[in-house]
Amino acid sequence: MNVRDTALRSPADARTPEPEPTPEPAPAPAPTPAVRQADGMAVASFVFGLIGLLAMNLLLGPASIVLAALALRRGTSRPGRARLGLALGVADLAVLAWVVSADQTWSWSIG
Repeated sequence: MNVRDTALRSPADARTPEPEPTPEPAPAPAPTPAVRQADGMAVASFVFGLIGLLAMNLLLGPASIVLAALALRRGTSRPGRARLGLALGVADLAVLAWVVSADQTWSWSIG
């Protein structure tokens, strides 16, 4: 472009060029199968721990603790749920110990 072309431009042409549109952000990558499996373990740990407070705490308490530990080790995207499952599993065993010491038996019933 020479000096003459610059002088012939109108003021509207002298504006700065429009900025290029920003590209759309890439969608979040899909979770890998290992993370999805760890998420399932975290949820199962929570459910087992919750049910274990009411029934079968001898089986569901340790299962909840193991599943929570595995989910945390595998890098679950739900660490809060895994930690809650871990706490509920420990609570299951504490309830079992309390019932056994109070009743002097490994079985208990409400009522």
